[in-house]
Amino acid sequence: MLMRLNSIHPINKVLIFGTLFTRIAVFMTIPFLSIYLYKVKGIGLEMIGYILGTSALVSIFGGIIGGGLSDRYGREKIIILSILCWSLVFIGIGLADHLFLFFCLSGLNGLCQSFFEPTARALLSDLTKQEDKLFVFNLRYTAINVGAAIGPLIGLWLGSSNNTFAFYLTSSIYIIYGIVLLVVFHKYKINEKTVELTKRIQLKEAVHTVKNDKVLLFSVIGFIFGFIGFSQFGSTMPQFFENAPHLTNGVKIYSYLIILNAITVLMIQYPITRIGKWISPLFSIMIGILFISIGLFGIGLFKTALFLVFSMIIFTIGEVMMFTMTDLFVDQISKPSLKGTYFGVMALSILGGALGPAIGGVLLGHYGFAASEIVFGILAAINAIAFPILIYVNYLNKKRGRRTDSTL
Repeated sequence: MLMRLNSIHPINKVLIFGTLFTRIAVFMTIPFLSIYLYKVKGIGLEMIGYILGTSALVSIFGGIIGGGLSDRYGREKIIILSILCWSLVFIGIGLADHLFLFFCLSGLNGLCQSFFEPTARALLSDLTKQEDKLFVFNLRYTAINVGAAIGPLIGLWLGSSNNTFAFYLTSSIYIIYGIVLLVVFHKYKINEKTVELTKRIQLKEAVHTVKNDKVLLFSVIGFIFGFIGFSQFGSTMPQFFENAPHLTNGVKIYSYLIILNAITVLMIQYPITRIGKWISPLFSIMIGILFISIGLFGIGLFKTALFLVFSMIIFTIGEVMMFTMTDLFVDQISKPSLKGTYFGVMALSILGGALGPAIGGVLLGHYGFAASEIVFGILAAINAIAFPILIYVNYLNKKRGRRTDSTL
């Protein structure tokens, strides 16, 4: 293990460690943002859903643009600019008082994330040998989940739902991260290839592929519904736990559930990925969809902490079964010459992450916090719509003779 760590490129080490600290910073602020907007700024529940959804909506298309810009102008420039812009976003959230500003800042948050994430992953890939890529990407994924476990505790301690200090602290962490990256980028020069014309045709190829490949099209639609369900974790749930009349210390319970989610992901990630030995990625994703729906309904149904913990574990198992198998599934349904296009088109499923918070906010506003069974029951049903759609995808795969068997 130590030898493999030493073999990682210095820039990649900074990216991974930076991911750890910035994720800690993000998770001590963003999960509490909806509560902050409701309690401190007095913004309505439905409007909060729209604000949070703006970030996801912008990120859908920002990733395609950001990835293209990084190919054309260099990964270092896009990474540094997105990090510095991100730091300004968190300062802005702390200073903003007007609804319009929160919409703008939420959009900028999604834009910065969509520029940074694919560019950072591309740079990790650029600087890593083929045989070490899985190891490096797993380190980054682990850093994300460790940050998700530690961040909410710090956010709870700092009172992120009631004051702006955590937002300024997060901004400072991003500024430090950007400065460190500037230093290592200067020390370790990267030779980047210019973008060829054929690579700039990807969007046209993507449109053509979506129109002609029903497997890909219905997969995207199914994943949109899956993302609608999963997005409730960071949008509707914190509002519910803060205001549910049957819960005392709801924010603290939610914070612990976030930590439980991250720890559970770390514990079950490897065992669940081994499921690929026996079942297909698509079947794993379908089971994951059902688990997420069951977990959502349990969150709304149960009133005691023990059963809420059980529901979150079920939700998390579904999350891991869904997301750890997605890349393998896309790889299997893609045409060899268009793998990049297929992965790019599948990113459109993030639309569910934009719709989810808005739908959750509307339901909370209409039914209220006391009718949690109805609110989360409807959300669970919407998420479960993905299941029959993916059954149809499986039918199309078999009909066309596409290979989506287990390969791990």
